[in-house]
Amino acid sequence: MHVAQLNLVQAPAEIEPEHLPTHWHTLADVADAVASAGVRVSVIQNSMREAQFVRDGVDYRFLPLDGKEGGRRLAAALAGVGAELAHVHGLNFAPQALALARRLPSLPILLQDHANRPPPWWRRAQWRRWYAAAAGVAFTAPAQAQPFVDAKLFKPGLRVFAIPESSCRFSMGDRAQARYATGLHGYPCVLWVGHLAAGKDPLAVLDGVALAARRLPDLQLWCAYGSAPLLDEVQARIARDPWLTGRVHLLGRVPHEQVQTLQRAADLFVSGSRAESCGYAALEAMACGATPVLTDIPSFRALTGEGRVGRLWPCGDTGRLADALVAMATAGPTRADVRAHFEAELSFAAVGRRWAEAYAALLAGRPGEAAWEAA
Repeated sequence: MHVAQLNLVQAPAEIEPEHLPTHWHTLADVADAVASAGVRVSVIQNSMREAQFVRDGVDYRFLPLDGKEGGRRLAAALAGVGAELAHVHGLNFAPQALALARRLPSLPILLQDHANRPPPWWRRAQWRRWYAAAAGVAFTAPAQAQPFVDAKLFKPGLRVFAIPESSCRFSMGDRAQARYATGLHGYPCVLWVGHLAAGKDPLAVLDGVALAARRLPDLQLWCAYGSAPLLDEVQARIARDPWLTGRVHLLGRVPHEQVQTLQRAADLFVSGSRAESCGYAALEAMACGATPVLTDIPSFRALTGEGRVGRLWPCGDTGRLADALVAMATAGPTRADVRAHFEAELSFAAVGRRWAEAYAALLAGRPGEAAWEAA
């Protein structure tokens, strides 16, 4: 089986093509996961700089795919590599998928969600025509397809697959060494990795931590974040509550290569997200053996096996968050249990097998897992 993965977001001109898989992790990670299942993979990347190279057995081709000639170049590249199926990253590239289908009508096309949303109602007729080019679509969780289904954007019988958006390369490592390297401590030692933004609901997490601290006096919360539009509110919330002052540590922006050490040092990983297409920080935490305490949203249900590993809590329910933190600190799974779940369900090998099964189903014309049927 030979699959071409298409990334139609234009590559940054300042990054050498050979270095882009390192900068854009998912570009290489999804390809490597699929290749680990024995599938031949070619990656075609939209780029103003042309290049071709092989990395870890995956064939990368960088081509200019924007403008009037972009569709022709893409079809020629797919025909040239002999791909049997096209895997397009991003539901927002349905127009390009339709153009490709018109040039290569026998080539099945699978569209993968990357935090995409249904278009406004007045544009849906147009998007229905574009989505009709797809033989299948993939989301991290089946429920994420429902808004598209409710809007009747997908043609009847379209195959919908539930596959984690990606995997990660983090590993458990030694917790004691990680704590020594980072200075993290606490019982439990709780980690947050995410923006201090409304969609991540850091204020609800702080409220839950303040409640949990009454029963877990040694709890410490460590927060690594990028953008921080709510930083002033977060700092004010910490300053006025004696259950948070001295217990919550704002680490600021941390380079991604150091996040693994933080995750290894943590007992629990907490998130207040109200929506995630996947939840990479949670995925990384589980790879390192940290117990997830996550909001009860579709992607986190998928990552945790419907809450079999860790604990899910309703968005904004600070009392339930406090109960979850206490329960997981006192009787949660072991690090080995969390890592075993990651290996079985979320590792490169596991994700690669699921992609290979989806590709095979499309090529064989078999029915997929329709999200509205699985509900």
